[in-house]
Amino acid sequence: MSPAPQGVAGQLRQLIHYHLDNGFADNALFLAGRLHALEPRSPDAAHLLALCNLRLGRYKAAYDYSRPKGFQGQHLGCAYVFAQACLGLERFVDGATALERARGLWAGRNHWNKHSETTRRHLPDAAACYCLLGKLYNTHGDTKKAVDYYIEALKLNPFMWDAFTDLCDIGALVRPMNIFKVTPEMLAALSHSALNANGANLFTSQDSFDAKNPFISTPEIDPFNPSRAGGDVGLNLGGSNLLSKLNGSGPVVNGNVVGSGYPDVETPTSNGQNMHDEDVIMMGDVGGPVIHEQGMEVPHAPGRKPRLQPFSAAEEPPRMRPIASRGRLKMGSEGMEGTEIPRPIGQNGHKRTVSGHSTHANVPSLDPTAAPPRRSVRLLNSISSQIRPSSSRLAAATSRDPEGKERREMRKVKATGTKGKTGTMSTVGRVVSGNRKPPVEISDTSSKPESRPTSVAGGVMVPPKMNPQHDPAREQEALHWLLDLLLKIGTGYAQLSRFQCVQALETFATVPTQQRETPWVLAQIGKAYYERSMYADAEMVFQRIREKAPSHMEDMEVFSNVLWQLKKDTDLAYLAHTLVDQDRLSPQAWCALGNAFSLQREHDQAIKCFTRATQLDPKFAYAFTLQGHEHVTNEEFDKALNAYRCAISADNRHYNGWYGLGQVYEKMGKYDHAETHYRAASKINPTNALLAVKIGSVLDRMKKTQPALHQYITAVALDPRSNLARFRKAQIHLKLGNAQEALIDLKHLKDSAPDDANVHFLLGRTYKKIRERAMAIRHFTIAMNLDPKASQYIKEAMEGLDDDEGGEWSSEGER
Repeated sequence: MSPAPQGVAGQLRQLIHYHLDNGFADNALFLAGRLHALEPRSPDAAHLLALCNLRLGRYKAAYDYSRPKGFQGQHLGCAYVFAQACLGLERFVDGATALERARGLWAGRNHWNKHSETTRRHLPDAAACYCLLGKLYNTHGDTKKAVDYYIEALKLNPFMWDAFTDLCDIGALVRPMNIFKVTPEMLAALSHSALNANGANLFTSQDSFDAKNPFISTPEIDPFNPSRAGGDVGLNLGGSNLLSKLNGSGPVVNGNVVGSGYPDVETPTSNGQNMHDEDVIMMGDVGGPVIHEQGMEVPHAPGRKPRLQPFSAAEEPPRMRPIASRGRLKMGSEGMEGTEIPRPIGQNGHKRTVSGHSTHANVPSLDPTAAPPRRSVRLLNSISSQIRPSSSRLAAATSRDPEGKERREMRKVKATGTKGKTGTMSTVGRVVSGNRKPPVEISDTSSKPESRPTSVAGGVMVPPKMNPQHDPAREQEALHWLLDLLLKIGTGYAQLSRFQCVQALETFATVPTQQRETPWVLAQIGKAYYERSMYADAEMVFQRIREKAPSHMEDMEVFSNVLWQLKKDTDLAYLAHTLVDQDRLSPQAWCALGNAFSLQREHDQAIKCFTRATQLDPKFAYAFTLQGHEHVTNEEFDKALNAYRCAISADNRHYNGWYGLGQVYEKMGKYDHAETHYRAASKINPTNALLAVKIGSVLDRMKKTQPALHQYITAVALDPRSNLARFRKAQIHLKLGNAQEALIDLKHLKDSAPDDANVHFLLGRTYKKIRERAMAIRHFTIAMNLDPKASQYIKEAMEGLDDDEGGEWSSEGER
């Protein structure tokens, strides 16, 4: 078999990206293997092969293929894929080292506002690399470095939502107001994008903007853009370089390329983009360069005005004369539409036909290897061929122009050359909308100015009108709205991460209804209600999620805990089986199933389900915690301690794991250890009243009555609805002899929990203290009726009405 032609590698790259963009990773992997076999030493081929393996979840293969060029930081794509593979393989130091070594390749990049339906970037920018470094160090346990890198990522791109949420989860004190705001660099990038897209940069120097805007990579550090002071013309103006083929050239001012080192060369404009990065892929027809044909006579262009002036708001741009019906019909026969794009001029001054050929049809091209022109060139040339003067204008011009006869001969040659190909010409790349409209006749005098195509009137290039899709004011308004939305959602998430649930609920209430009713935001609201122990409200919110998005799996373990707290066994069983049917490999589904077994008091089955959840996701901390709760119920304290420690290892800020450890040590009688772990949990979640109650309970057992009372007072202040906190507070007041203080809390409890036997028993003891025998007997009797099993303790308290002390009794249970 003959050796592969020169263009095979480029075609393979295009096909690989095509399959990756369309979700056919297996096809892309196969083709990447062909490319790597064709170019075994190419770092680009190794990058694509590793990228395809990464997309398929084959981390070890991606690691192996990207390591030779990635670990040493020699190729940015390989280093980035290598770091992602290291994140999946838990080789965090290697991945961070590779990205640090490649810092010189990504430090100056910023692709914000540079992605669209027609452009793609297959190499990362600085924000993406900083975010990945943050993830590597965060998972490795180096929180300080992770915070620093996340902050750098958000400085460059405030839409890096993952970096923001990870900062909140780490426990960093973030200020969303300083993150989600429009920066001057973003406004400059928007203005630059709008200028490029609308052609308004005909009067703006690209060099001056690039020097001021740090979001734009400069050609000096870009190996794919040679110095503008010299080099091959083809590299800058559509030569063999991939960037120039895909992006075209810079904008034109008076026929010259802005920012080009060749001011005397005229070239057609690109499709509104003037990117400098080598990893831009334009979707669409890609043609070859426009070749400078030497040795050919250059026809004289129409006379130009002395100087091109920008149009003021009060001055109307020059308009072309009315187009004759005859010329319009001829244009319509070719299936073309009028557009507001300036007429392109060839690099050598030659006008070209729709097919890209020179108007000198009898002169062959000097470069037989030249590729056909780009799609944008064909489109502009075909549209410019529509703008032809009528017969009356041609006759008038002949009398004034001594070379009019030559130009008429040129038009004849052009017309015959085009006519002969009308039967085989493709409409691809000519009709922008994709639908060919029938020709429309325009009268000489009744045409509206807006319907006339912009022309080259008197040799002056008229700038196109502002495209509403690239209106800077509109884009800035959209940017402000989007950042304001992220500010509201981000503020609520940051408050929830600090367990400021009341403030978080108020913030989420300000989110627009359309955005608030999405599953992610509703889940945050549900978790806020759950943390406040408002289980009925949390159930309603999670039920809305199930109705709106039945396939939503995230945070469903919280919903199952809500149903467990509400003791709704039927609803919990239905939820568990529905989640398992939807996704058997989801840890949330197995947590829900374990909670369903737990509610049925089948604790061994529940432990198996929670263990399965931790096998599916070893970082799923709550599954370890629930497993520990079941071991505590079975009085398997050693296994419970191990489960809680695994939960803390998976997530150091998982306060439930610290609480579980404190609970086990309390049951084992190690009150000092219990206090330490309860305080660690309270430090993470300082707004949880139950943790304050637990600390007070341990202190009370350690005979530290006054500090215990302080903890109970704190718990009541944190959550006035907490009956347990008020009950413990009343107990301490009664122990300290403050019967009147205890009576205040107990009366409140009697109204909020009238069926609680513990409250009535303690009320009886309190009235006994203040010598109100009738009220004491009354509440002792109520307590006996509510809980007959405790009649022995209650009778003993009633018999000793003249004594100051009575027995203590409690029948409360907690999960």
